[in-house]
Amino acid sequence: MNNELITQLQASFNLLAHQVENSTIEYWYARDLQKILDYERWENFENVIAKAKISCETGGSDCADHFRYVTKMVTLGSGAERPIQDIMLTRYACYLIAQNGDPKKDAIAFAQTYFAIQTRKQEILEQRKELSERLEARAKLRAAETELSENIYQRGVDDKGFGRIRSKGDNALFGGNNTSQMKDKLSVPKGRALADFLPTVTITAKNLATEITNHNVKQNNLHGENSITQEHVQNNSSVRKILVERGIKPENLPASEDIQKLERKAKSSEKKLIKENALPKLNGGKND
Repeated sequence: MNNELITQLQASFNLLAHQVENSTIEYWYARDLQKILDYERWENFENVIAKAKISCETGGSDCADHFRYVTKMVTLGSGAERPIQDIMLTRYACYLIAQNGDPKKDAIAFAQTYFAIQTRKQEILEQRKELSERLEARAKLRAAETELSENIYQRGVDDKGFGRIRSKGDNALFGGNNTSQMKDKLSVPKGRALADFLPTVTITAKNLATEITNHNVKQNNLHGENSITQEHVQNNSSVRKILVERGIKPENLPASEDIQKLERKAKSSEKKLIKENALPKLNGGKND
């Protein structure tokens, strides 16, 4: 998507935005969005709206707070007027419509970013960025460790052996502290994974060492716990050397906030923001 199109779409979305009186809450009309999102037939766009409403309900929000049906008068070619149904859509509703639209359409692809709730709250954006980076690093490490577990199982190492290999790798990475010792050092709750409390840089380091071990186990056709342990320890030692040369001793870094707690907090903040951007209740307390 070229910059000219992005500028054009942004200007169009800005121009079509309305604001609830005496409020900062924004909304858009569905009929207006239908055109800019490149849907020729209202019926086809209604199908996308229906999917968006399902997503809204699944996410725990009340559709009536974000999709409000209204009647508008339109002027016909003859000059006469007739009523048509339209829908007032909050920013969140527009975001869900974009998420459920045809991603091959440039306007839909841009709308997914434009209507993202987080873009209007810097603190939410930063929180989600931090979470995203840690979650991505954690997911990569989990995948690498799963692959290693499967690889070495085929090479004569059981689950307990995998645990010993990983712990000795940690011992090399954390300057003589094995997995259990690092859990005690960082006050990791019983039954929780050490990586859930590590900073992103350390998770990334563990992943790099594990990826190298995976590669070399297959490349060099290693078998048995001893040879694979030696390989994993060497790789963690090499990664540690790089960190130390850059002034980082992973065993001395403080624990990061529980990644699961951080994820719950981010989701809670996002839900609060969605609620704050809901359309005001009509007389009688409902948005029907």
